[in-house]
Amino acid sequence: MKTAHEEVKPRKQLAAAMIGNVLEYYDLIVYAFLAPTLGHKFFQGDAVVALLASFATFGVGFLARPLGGVIIGRIADTLGRKIALQITIFGMALGTVGIGLLPTYQNIGVIAPALLVVLRIAQGLAAGGEWGSSTSLIVESAPDGKRGIFGGFGQASIASGTLVSSLVVTVVTSMFTAQQMDAWAWRVPFLLGGILVVVGVYMRRTLRETPAFEESQAKGETVAKPTKGAAFAMMSRAFGFTIIWTVSYYVMLSYLPTFMVQHVGLTQMQALTSNAIALVILVAATPFFGWLSDRWGRKPLLLSCCIVFTIFAYPLFSLLLKHPSLGNALAIQIFFNIFIAAFSGAGPAALCEMFPTKSRTTLLSIGYSLATAIFGGFAPFIATTLIQQTGSPISPAYYLIASAIVSGVVILGLKETAHGSLD
Repeated sequence: MKTAHEEVKPRKQLAAAMIGNVLEYYDLIVYAFLAPTLGHKFFQGDAVVALLASFATFGVGFLARPLGGVIIGRIADTLGRKIALQITIFGMALGTVGIGLLPTYQNIGVIAPALLVVLRIAQGLAAGGEWGSSTSLIVESAPDGKRGIFGGFGQASIASGTLVSSLVVTVVTSMFTAQQMDAWAWRVPFLLGGILVVVGVYMRRTLRETPAFEESQAKGETVAKPTKGAAFAMMSRAFGFTIIWTVSYYVMLSYLPTFMVQHVGLTQMQALTSNAIALVILVAATPFFGWLSDRWGRKPLLLSCCIVFTIFAYPLFSLLLKHPSLGNALAIQIFFNIFIAAFSGAGPAALCEMFPTKSRTTLLSIGYSLATAIFGGFAPFIATTLIQQTGSPISPAYYLIASAIVSGVVILGLKETAHGSLD
């Protein structure tokens, strides 16, 4: 009789989860790239006020992520990772298609921004359950000694979703005039995302439950009841661990194109092109660093990212502002993205290794989603507000430095888990 380990095909599990991740995060992030247009279409006020409102709505979706993590994470820990991942992809599709079809402020007044917030919340709920369920499935399905590289490929697929959304927005922006984009073409990326979700739904039908989950279920230990103190401690570590990861990701990949247009003087096309090239580097490098973490350990790679952002965020932002050019912008983005890739390669496995299988998805999702909601989802809003309040475009660098220091302290206190077994 075959065991669960023999029945599950790790590479097939990985491929199905990755396809879904690409589509899920395409839907989630495309909003950030179109934030200036959405601010104009759905909010009133001058350009800065509208942009702040648009970025605040972007952040509201992230506030729903912890709740999604609780609800969908519990489903994943009780009924299985597969069911949870099928729920998340339908939830994301609802939010994305809805935004693409939503009437603007000019058509229905204040109801338009209210509905936009509702749809972002729907996306946030789905995303809150997606990351923990997907990461748990990928890492739990990995062969011994390959949790890092499998987790790295999973995280690369999430970055690929950001890359695809960047490329789609770049192509759409180049195909249509500014007047057409403002009138109706801004809807195209959202509607394309809805169509693409069909592929993800089909792929996720082939998922199998993980060996770790099935073994836990067979022992009658599917639902975890750790002490409140132990659960809080695990979630707190995951929370602190995630801060620099999510802040660097959303500042450098989602907010920076807007920053480069408004403060560096690049055109939207130049900013999006630079972002897309740097994203390609991140996507390609993340699995390599995951593989490296299986051999060197997780902590050296995680700490390298914290150190780099602590030391180099201020001088490189200063360089970009003093010597604005597409070449400098691209070089700085690639430099930082390499270290985001180092964290992203080691991070998924390291986080999963903090938790026992029977409660992994729920506790992991809560800790990760809270940090992402507070520090990542509102990163564009915080960066914009810092610049507005201080009058200094360099101020987002301080946010990156503070985040790196906090996460670095947390990571220093963690045990190295790369070479142990998965509980």
